[in-house]
Amino acid sequence: MEKHFLIALFFLPLLLSSQVDTESSSADANYLEDQFYLGVNYNFMLKKPDDVFKRNFSYGLQIGFIKDLPLNDSRTIALGLGLGYAVNSYYSNLIVTNENDVISYYAESDASLYNRSKFELHSIELPFELRWRNSSPTKYKFLRIYSGVKFAYNFSARSKLVTSTERLGFSNPDLERLQYGLTLNLGYNTFNLHLYYSLSDFLKKDTQLDTGEAIAINSLRVGLIFYIL
Repeated sequence: MEKHFLIALFFLPLLLSSQVDTESSSADANYLEDQFYLGVNYNFMLKKPDDVFKRNFSYGLQIGFIKDLPLNDSRTIALGLGLGYAVNSYYSNLIVTNENDVISYYAESDASLYNRSKFELHSIELPFELRWRNSSPTKYKFLRIYSGVKFAYNFSARSKLVTSTERLGFSNPDLERLQYGLTLNLGYNTFNLHLYYSLSDFLKKDTQLDTGEAIAINSLRVGLIFYIL
């Protein structure tokens, strides 16, 4: 259901493209918009096993550059192709251990036995956007709706566990290195809502709990994104 909704939102800029005509100006007929971005988001784990639940504050940060490529004379419709960096953490009661290169997963119901358990991903991201905005060379506050897809390569993918007596962490090969999903950024002026819905699995398909149940997780990120230039 969520996937179909976000796919429909992806085409929203196309529906709006013929409805708004912006003012023209000789001040800068070749202006570009929103090429640098900075974002913060809250991360959700979807489709997880019933015994797995979120704990603590799962957060993400993103920063990058998107080349703005206008498609019409009024420059209200554009493509965006970018490069960025992101870090995302996912806290839960899913305990991951690595003993003699054997990785095990189990859902711990007793919260007193550990302080934090998380997946931590550092990524190089490639966003591709279809952009609609009612901007002009002289209008600096405007409505924007940018939909697209984002590909991410997780160059660092780690599992971490903190208890009252120790801190454990290791590079987890079960975390998918290449992930991708749909994005939607919309808002007015400074503050803009950011949505990301993963179309790829979080962990490799053969990953299982100690009970034998498959761990099928994908992510939803909700936050704010800020644009410069």
